[in-house]
Amino acid sequence: MEISSTSNSGMQQINLTELSMNQLGQLKHQLEQELTLFQESVQTLKIAQGKFLDSAESVDKIPLNESKNLIMVPLTSSMYVPGMICDKENVIIDIGTGYYAQKSIASAKDYFKRRAAFVTEQMEKIQGMGAEKTKIRDTILDVIELKLNPPKAQ
Repeated sequence: MEISSTSNSGMQQINLTELSMNQLGQLKHQLEQELTLFQESVQTLKIAQGKFLDSAESVDKIPLNESKNLIMVPLTSSMYVPGMICDKENVIIDIGTGYYAQKSIASAKDYFKRRAAFVTEQMEKIQGMGAEKTKIRDTILDVIELKLNPPKAQ
């Protein structure tokens, strides 16, 4: 059984049956750490994706035609204070790392949808890499089991 992986220096092939049990165990441990990291990354990206989608939805809910300019402004996820909309044409959005930008309503909606799509794309890439690593780990587990319980000759 062999596994292949690409790296910056090119293709690398490892014949798993030639590795010692200790080396197989270390390789399995390393793959499990990588899988854990991928799972944590996907969870973090899901949270970011949800925030972008929530922000896009919030921009959609801004009352454009009503004469009332009163809204509830979120301070935290559970605490709101009354506020007033002064400019119904533009919003100020958080673009990350403490920076804010003034954008039109349509531009803000587009921004949040593009960011959510980008995060979704990154999640799919990570999930693909995770699936590859899972296959490799499963192959390593098969080799370990094969070495622990060699097939009996008939």
